[in-house]
Amino acid sequence: MAEETQTLTNLADLGQAVAGGNVAAEETPVVEEAPAEVSAFKKDAQGRMYATGKRKNAIARVWIKLGSGKITVNNRAVETYFARPVLRMMLNQPFEASGREDQFDVVCTVVGGGLSGQAGAVRHGISKALVQFEPELRAALKAGKFLTRDSRVVERKKYGRAKARRSFQFSKR
Repeated sequence: MAEETQTLTNLADLGQAVAGGNVAAEETPVVEEAPAEVSAFKKDAQGRMYATGKRKNAIARVWIKLGSGKITVNNRAVETYFARPVLRMMLNQPFEASGREDQFDVVCTVVGGGLSGQAGAVRHGISKALVQFEPELRAALKAGKFLTRDSRVVERKKYGRAKARRSFQFSKR
């Protein structure tokens, strides 16, 4: 007996082949798939895109829209809220990595944690919102590790210890 080579194009053909049916390439209809939508996310009525960013104990709600590059944090200008230049630089990193400086306005509200954690949360939220706005920016932002939530948090204090790990001072006498 000569064995026949069968070509399987989908799971229905696999079911027929296992059942012992003869599968031919011309018998199976070719179904052309429609191109997928560019973005599954929807902008709101004002044309904004929303994302939530987190870092340490800080949570930032971020809205971005096309504009002139103005950043507002908790209804204040970014220069007054984040006075240190390093924190403002952190907020601009996703825009620089994606080549979109001064193209988006950012409005965000941030709660919890300290200023460093809040800046990291806003940066995470901006990155996620940029990917929702333009999915082709995902590769550039992922390479810069802006889409990964930095999950490091302060370790809790344990009983019988001075801090999380430090013991009380030993006294010999």
